Amino acid sequence: MAFEKAERLKRLPPYLFQEIDRLKAELMARGIDVINLGVGDPDLPTPKHIIERLQEAVEDPATHQYPSYSGMNDFRVSVARWYRRRFGVELDPVREVLTLIGSKEGIAHFPFAFINPGDVALVPTPAYPVYHTTIMFAGGESHFMPLVRENRFLPDLDAIPAEVARKAVLMFINYPNNPTGATAERAFFEKVLDFACTNGIIVCHDAAYTEMAFDGYRPMSFLEIPGAKDVGIEFHSLSKTYNMTGWRLGFAVGNADILDGLGQIKSNIDSGAFNAVQMAGIAALEGDQSCVTEMQRVYRERRDTLIEGLRKVGLTPDLPKATFYVWCPTPPGYSSIQFTSLLLREAGIVTTPGSGFGPPGEGYVRMALTVDKGRIEEAVKRMEKLSF
Repeated sequence: MAFEKAERLKRLPPYLFQEIDRLKAELMARGIDVINLGVGDPDLPTPKHIIERLQEAVEDPATHQYPSYSGMNDFRVSVARWYRRRFGVELDPVREVLTLIGSKEGIAHFPFAFINPGDVALVPTPAYPVYHTTIMFAGGESHFMPLVRENRFLPDLDAIPAEVARKAVLMFINYPNNPTGATAERAFFEKVLDFACTNGIIVCHDAAYTEMAFDGYRPMSFLEIPGAKDVGIEFHSLSKTYNMTGWRLGFAVGNADILDGLGQIKSNIDSGAFNAVQMAGIAALEGDQSCVTEMQRVYRERRDTLIEGLRKVGLTPDLPKATFYVWCPTPPGYSSIQFTSLLLREAGIVTTPGSGFGPPGEGYVRMALTVDKGRIEEAVKRMEKLSF
């Protein structure tokens, strides 16, 4: 018996990476050593003290019951303390902090609280695909804000038509940025706040990469801007900061009324994050932060190795100040897919075509620093043997 899928699934963009996955599997089946620079998943282990706290918490039968959808009070207090220490931002743990089952979960559920069918959302492109997908699932329409190198991969708010700005309900921004590795400074966030206040727009800042920064650079929170809490919330995650991608723990902070809307959605959809994982999250946020410093050191070394190698073979990537991504222009004459295919077929190197993140990503590939330095050096050696 055949069953027809919902229209929302039919509207999903084509899976551009299907051929790449097929080629990767084919090469691996032939015994070819594949270097995977395509996955944005930390290869470093979760710090030991966090694992040990989870082990202790799991042994306590009290953690085995349903958690609160809004999160353990102790975890939310730890988030508020971390925000105060890290950004100087004061948060009410009860009303201005909401626990998430990873930041992706919160981002994906958020539009259902505020988007009605036909409403407009402002969405960057190229970008994390979930922004547009969840707007579409909620029945809204995305107005795309192109991120281009000439504008330092920041959206040009002045280019948004006035009638679109007036209709827009919410805006997604993401700095440090995936996939471009770009960063944003105070002047940009101030402009976003002014734009949002003028047009009555909710600002949703995906800040998952603020702790993955190098060379003394300290990314700021949107909520550091006076008045930002009037219109905005910020999504954060323990995934990248503490190498906890599989643990699924994050949080949203900011405007209490906005968070209440997300909380209402969550209370009807999920049952909250496992309490033992939240206890481990407390250990991460409150514990020794030298693990974060070490993580930054490792990725900085990998970044420098890859950037030097790419420039040596004639490519022209910018040096990212944050994230573990390198956004590399393709050689002249190659599309994103063509260059991705060349690297995979001829060198056994997996990268992600920029076009898969949105049309302005055409002409770029994203490389993730999620293999050790030796593998990056090997990838560069393989590229040196190619003609492009």
